[in-house]
Amino acid sequence: MNTSIEKPVLGVTLLAFTALTITAFVVDGGPGAILDAVTFNWHSLQIFTDLVLAIAVICVWIHRDARRQGRNPWPWIVAAGIVGMFSPLVYLLTRPADD
Repeated sequence: MNTSIEKPVLGVTLLAFTALTITAFVVDGGPGAILDAVTFNWHSLQIFTDLVLAIAVICVWIHRDARRQGRNPWPWIVAAGIVGMFSPLVYLLTRPADD
């Protein structure tokens, strides 16, 4: 992706995802509703498992990328386990551009 538009696209994505998350928490009963949704049926459990695996793969990339840049990857990885995709999106927004 063109570096000049990469950060704005990530910023808009993060804002849209934040709005969706806040709406879901307010409309559907907060964090407890997530567990209900994940365990609703086998389809929802499969989707949740897929998302967890995707975040794990992204964390492997973050670990390698942060080490290569001399950054500590662990705050990003721990945060991803707590807040999901918010952490990788913020990592990408704060990541120095490759030269």
